[in-house]
Amino acid sequence: MKKILLLSDTHSYIDDRIIEYAKQADEIWHAGDIGAIDVMDQLEKIKPVRAVYGNIDDQTVRAVYPLNNRFTIEGVDVWITHIGGYPGKYNPKIRKEITENPPKVFICGHSHILKVMPDKDLGLIHLNPGAVGKHGFHQVRTMLRFDVNNGKLENLEVIEFKK
Repeated sequence: MKKILLLSDTHSYIDDRIIEYAKQADEIWHAGDIGAIDVMDQLEKIKPVRAVYGNIDDQTVRAVYPLNNRFTIEGVDVWITHIGGYPGKYNPKIRKEITENPPKVFICGHSHILKVMPDKDLGLIHLNPGAVGKHGFHQVRTMLRFDVNNGKLENLEVIEFKK
């Protein structure tokens, strides 16, 4: 079993509360729009990180993190990208691949809108942790945490902070 902290859209912002949750995880996943690379430097000092770059990220971030990150953990096929869309409206850049070879868990950021929803047609779960940074239109900063255990996601929890 692995305890996962999933965040996105930090936009160069990190604080002690995010760090405290990071310390409780086994891995930290970031779905892009990192902003400053020092955000990731701080997280990587705490726990292993899996991440992708987002549309606001500069060449420094893009040199370290890919556009798409697909991997298997605890028997779960996971795909993280920044601009992915959502069930029925996937980004045209990934639509063919996700339809032909869907993961079990599809994660994206970008919208700053927290979403947890099934895609019944593709048999996957779509996760968007919303935005945990302070930049953007969102009124509440959000992250997700959950366990990945023997092929399943368990104990999914939304973490909210005031903006």
